[in-house]
Amino acid sequence: MRWLLSHLLSVCKSVFAPWAVAWLTVLCCSVGPASAQKTGSQNPPPSVVLDDSNHAVSDTLPGWQWTDPGGSVTFAQLLATRRNFTPIRSDQIHALGASGALWFQLRLQRPAASQSAWVAEIALPSLDFVTLYQQDRSGAWTAQSAGDKIAVASWPVPGRYPAFLLNVPPGEARDVYLKVQHGARSSIPLRIAPASDHLQRTQVAYLGLGLVFGGLGLLIIACLAQSWVYRDRAFLGYAVYASTMALAMAAFTGAGSHLLWPHSGVVGDAAQGVLALLSAATAILFVRDLSGIVSRAPRLAATARACAFAVPLLMLVYLVVARPAGVILLGSYLALACGLNILIAWRSWREGDRASLWILAAYVPFAIAVALTVMRVFGLAPVSWGNQYALVAAMAVQVPLLLLALGIHSRERHGATIRELALSSQDALTGLLAPHLFQDRLRQCVARHRQDGESAAVLVIDLVNHPRIKEQYGSVVAEQSLLRSVIKLRHFLREIDTLSRIGEARFGLILEQTRSRVTVTDRAARVVAAGLMPIKGQNPEVSLQFHIAAALLDEVRLEPLELAPALGELLATMRPNTSRPIRFLGGAAADPAPAVDSGLSPLAQGPAAA
Repeated sequence: MRWLLSHLLSVCKSVFAPWAVAWLTVLCCSVGPASAQKTGSQNPPPSVVLDDSNHAVSDTLPGWQWTDPGGSVTFAQLLATRRNFTPIRSDQIHALGASGALWFQLRLQRPAASQSAWVAEIALPSLDFVTLYQQDRSGAWTAQSAGDKIAVASWPVPGRYPAFLLNVPPGEARDVYLKVQHGARSSIPLRIAPASDHLQRTQVAYLGLGLVFGGLGLLIIACLAQSWVYRDRAFLGYAVYASTMALAMAAFTGAGSHLLWPHSGVVGDAAQGVLALLSAATAILFVRDLSGIVSRAPRLAATARACAFAVPLLMLVYLVVARPAGVILLGSYLALACGLNILIAWRSWREGDRASLWILAAYVPFAIAVALTVMRVFGLAPVSWGNQYALVAAMAVQVPLLLLALGIHSRERHGATIRELALSSQDALTGLLAPHLFQDRLRQCVARHRQDGESAAVLVIDLVNHPRIKEQYGSVVAEQSLLRSVIKLRHFLREIDTLSRIGEARFGLILEQTRSRVTVTDRAARVVAAGLMPIKGQNPEVSLQFHIAAALLDEVRLEPLELAPALGELLATMRPNTSRPIRFLGGAAADPAPAVDSGLSPLAQGPAAA
């Protein structure tokens, strides 16, 4: 309007009379101020009363805001020139770009009886740059700056996000200005709060973050220990994934800039995007390996691997391009990573992998939290508690679920490994030690005897009627007779003794800490007697006939490799129907077992076993 009247004035100078020119001049002067009053620069903003009874003023914060698209207006120019200020809208999404700036003007009024100190805060840890202009006691304007492009150690109030102490004397009203620069599309959550309220909320937030990060730290240490003990790469992968996720969450919440790298603004500015990309890549690799998708869907596994290994290039691009483009790149990759992990978990679960169901349950809430965050990053939703801390809450849910999936995967993998090892260390039919392990135990026993004088007895036991059982009743009954023999032998063993199957129907036994032939004879007699008594109700009724050759290490001086063959030769000298089924190397026949009142022969003394 003012421009139009000025143009009419210049035209009238050459056309109309001087009296008309004077009339138009008066009209321009009268209309101009009226128009300027509507901009808000002539009138101060509504006062914000800093009353001690108020906990905070945020959503209904009165004041003016103005956007400088080029970001070139200085504070002095802002004060000297009228600007088209508009009322503050806390939910407005601002697209300032790489060079734009947003100005806030507030009038703060503090009652004379006010005692509390007050703080202006912008609870946005990723905020690039903000400067507060306020007057000191002498009335001179001072400037204080914060933001993730500035080292937190140099902020006026170090913390997770920018905050400033307000200098408003009691009983006075002061104007303050804030200049905000932020490359990403976002709302600016400006808040005025008492310093005590700000401190309490900061402590509560750090309590919650400490619980999450503390739990992650314990899990990382435990997984590293299990990876080293069990040589399981899955636990190492989880430790790496949890470590990168913890660092990314620290950067996202501002705790990293405050506590881990407070003296570097460059690291603080780049850490959020770089660590978020890195954590997304490790999540893809971890889920890919844990779900076993490589064997189920090779193409999907190859796609996931390519997406993860593309992260170093994406990190370089993020650091080089303008921040708005970098934010779009970051949000797109996070969404891709979540979608890919959910697809991998779903495919593996459909193929029968039990652990993938828990992976799917872990990533569904995490994907929702990432979606909320991406909406805020893209400027589709204003800054709120939900899209700021939803990732932290989702992480608290995701960690135990992924650990459960890892436990299931580890049990299945180690179960197969244990079964494989058992085939090489145990007899497949009886479950006893394999012959080579029995020989190792025998070698250790002889070495202890020669070094420390520790006594032991070595026995070789033959089931002499096994060939006849197999010929008369078949291989099934013959195998059952071997299993019955193991049960009867174990009945007379102690925990420190060693039993092994060293032939088709031959067993090796080491009795630790045994010096007396009487003790060996007593045990051997009980074994022989138990074998001769068949199980009640068994069909057919088959008895087990044992021949036992024994040697005391105190009486023989044979090498470990010579003991078993020597005992085998002693067994070969026994007739099938011999009346002396228990014999010793290096001496006379076995001492007879003590008689009992049962009426049984010495060979049948003792309990009849299972």
